[in-house]
Amino acid sequence: MDETSYHLTRQQINPLPCVFEKALLCQAAVCEAARRLSLAEREMVACSEPLARAACGNLLQLLRANSSFALKVKDTQRILPHAMMMKIQCGGLTGLKELLDDEAHAPDVLKLVRLAQAEFGALEDLPFSRIVQGVAHWQIRRRRPLKE
Repeated sequence: MDETSYHLTRQQINPLPCVFEKALLCQAAVCEAARRLSLAEREMVACSEPLARAACGNLLQLLRANSSFALKVKDTQRILPHAMMMKIQCGGLTGLKELLDDEAHAPDVLKLVRLAQAEFGALEDLPFSRIVQGVAHWQIRRRRPLKE
């Protein structure tokens, strides 16, 4: 399957892709609104709640905008490499979990967004200086060396 056909089919199958798909696929987070789908041996995550997806999109944009110092880049609005997006998504959710729900094992995206909205009113009012510490400290899991 060529990439153009794949992306067109993906848009038809998954009209509401999860904003935090990278974090969910690497099992760094969970979400009760997420549905896993497969296409051409690839996994994707769909969101079952459009309003929640909009709030998650807003949260991700705020995490990107506030993570430039932690990522050591000037402009986080450009296309970022996969590893940086992983740091923003996984580290940002970890930082938010530590701020709002430190008892949970893995960050629950929908639960954290709702807790943040309930406690701070607007997502823009979150203390990003504390949340971004999670971005700075999060490290991608290293592959184990192959046994010879």
